[in-house]
Amino acid sequence: MPIVWTGDPEANRLLETDPLALLIGLVLDQQVKMEKAFGGPLELKRRLGHLDVRKIASMDPDKLAAVFRERPALHRFPGSMAKRTQALCQVIVTEYAGVAGSVWTEARDGDDLAARIKKLPGFGDMKVKILVAVLAKKFGVKPRGWEKHAATWHTVADVDSVESMAHAREIKRDMKAAKAK
Repeated sequence: MPIVWTGDPEANRLLETDPLALLIGLVLDQQVKMEKAFGGPLELKRRLGHLDVRKIASMDPDKLAAVFRERPALHRFPGSMAKRTQALCQVIVTEYAGVAGSVWTEARDGDDLAARIKKLPGFGDMKVKILVAVLAKKFGVKPRGWEKHAATWHTVADVDSVESMAHAREIKRDMKAAKAK
């Protein structure tokens, strides 16, 4: 099932072909529309001229924050998301030799996969479950025991149309509201 999260075929293709873009999109998927979050990696790539994990990891943090703040800003909170994106890249460089896909390709089983994702900056319990579901449903990454770590609700992993994106947005909103009570 191809990714149709952004309304931009080029941004969707980047998410499908570049594991770092996928991870950055998930990091940005917080307090902004999902389409904006997942379109962020392509816009970041355009602004930087690359999506090189090592270059982003070692960039001057103020320069990266300025790139995030360029109008239109990459996120509602450009400064904090620039820091989180850089921290993500630094972990990928130090823990995964700069290969973002190694987070899941080298996982021994579902427990290891979930633990690896959980250690990434910007990934709490919900995002771990969402990424495990995305990896299984969109990329066929299904290490033994993955199911117990995957989201059981309708997430971006299930989005295949504008309508299903709206449904995912409703569920996300409802879950936030329930959590706030």
